[in-house]
Amino acid sequence: MSKKRISLYDTTLRDGAQAQGVSFSASGKILLAKRLDSFGIDYIEGGFPGSNPKDMAFFHAIRKEELKHARIVAFGSTRRAGKRAKDDPFTRSLLEADTPTVTIFGKTWKLHVRDVLRTSIKENLAMISDTIAYLKDNGKEVFFDAEHFFDGFNDDPDFAMNVLEAAQSAGADAIILCDTNGGSLCEDVYAATRTVGSRLNIPVGIHTHNDIGLAVANALSAVRAGAVQVQGTINGYGERCGNANLCTVIPTLKLKMGHGCIDLRKMKSLRSLSIFVDDLINVRHDVRAPYVGQNAFAHKGGPHVNAVKKNPITFEHITPEKVGNERHVLVSELSGGSNILLKAAEVGAAGLSKSKTAAGEILNALKSLEHKGYAFEAADASFRILIQKVLKQHKAFFELEGFRVVVEKRGKDEPCISEATLKVRVNDEIEHTVAEGDGPVNALDGALRKALTRFYPEIANVHLTDFRVRILDPEEATAAITRVLIESSDGTDSWGTVGVSENIIEASWEALVDSVEYKLFKEEKNGKR
Repeated sequence: MSKKRISLYDTTLRDGAQAQGVSFSASGKILLAKRLDSFGIDYIEGGFPGSNPKDMAFFHAIRKEELKHARIVAFGSTRRAGKRAKDDPFTRSLLEADTPTVTIFGKTWKLHVRDVLRTSIKENLAMISDTIAYLKDNGKEVFFDAEHFFDGFNDDPDFAMNVLEAAQSAGADAIILCDTNGGSLCEDVYAATRTVGSRLNIPVGIHTHNDIGLAVANALSAVRAGAVQVQGTINGYGERCGNANLCTVIPTLKLKMGHGCIDLRKMKSLRSLSIFVDDLINVRHDVRAPYVGQNAFAHKGGPHVNAVKKNPITFEHITPEKVGNERHVLVSELSGGSNILLKAAEVGAAGLSKSKTAAGEILNALKSLEHKGYAFEAADASFRILIQKVLKQHKAFFELEGFRVVVEKRGKDEPCISEATLKVRVNDEIEHTVAEGDGPVNALDGALRKALTRFYPEIANVHLTDFRVRILDPEEATAAITRVLIESSDGTDSWGTVGVSENIIEASWEALVDSVEYKLFKEEKNGKR
């Protein structure tokens, strides 16, 4: 297979926005377009200007931005049956968007012509040809999205090819084969794309959906068959099960298949781009995402970790830094000494790597705690504190004298009120505080901060970013053991802590204490206090 330049076409702002729970603000659309341009995406589909004012507003606003690489694309349909393209308001809106490139979709499956458009085969071809010719006459680069192409090709290959040839004759700059229902198999996509490539004289692209989990595989199959443009979305967002995930497609094209698409220097920002999009739409990042997920290069089993320590390529298909990721060593009851030593180095436990005896002691303590329900895979800060305690290097920044948490509801239509009273000892001084919160844990967190801020002002910028509760033995009902995982951030770094108890408040307190102590330990270690 010859290596070639693959054009990257992002439709996150249009197709991605059709996913349930995904919505972009006007400013968010501009931010994402600029980020995609900086990353090196060739085409950015901004939306459907004829469908809503927000998309048209984006096209007007993006003109004021100086993009360095990408071309902005307006998306729309062919003219409606029985109208001239210049008289169709939706077609005119594509010109009003004032983008250099326009993508239109048309029907390549007889079923859709009959049951959706309810028009003739002849009129369907005319709708496609007239719209493309009209847009070309107005100076646009025009891509034709052959909607439902693979279903249409399987049903009637001659009809589907006639549609593509009509689009080519009308002046389309490229034909994009769409697996709109997302149900095609790789071998069918490959064979159909090969056939199309042999019959057309213009570039062929691919647009796949993920309804049977093959969107990325189908996109890559089409590239193998000759496609030179891939359409997809960041993180695979899209209608139903989503679109081809560009965060998987791009590094595979470049690093595995050897095709040109993104500069290797820019590839190092792939993970940050993925996280940026999740943050933009307020969706939690997928830790298991290929290449860019937090667990993509995480190692847990003892033999695996031992092998990675000796040579990372034993269990890593690429160097994680190539896509802006990093290696993580997980610790659990499955861990061996190699896990402990590598994890200790990762969290900054100086000197442990030279002591196998200490590693054994930590491993025994770890397994004992995990037997009780603790889990340190997502609680690096608690693991760091555990190391210090086992090695008798831990410094307690404060001691609990006691706390009380009250939850009160003063009427059926009144909200619950949570209040925490806390007493701690710091440097032989007693601090006694009270705080209210949205819930008991929030109130306890507020009371702890209020008690410690006078002594440790650096904790003022620490805030909880996530709070997760897991019931470990649900058969015990309300007496079940509860595990609480907390993620905290100071605006620069993030860390996880864990607490376990039959009482959810006590479990939360354990995790809160570890969170605060880790911050203070970190500041002291860095000489900031």
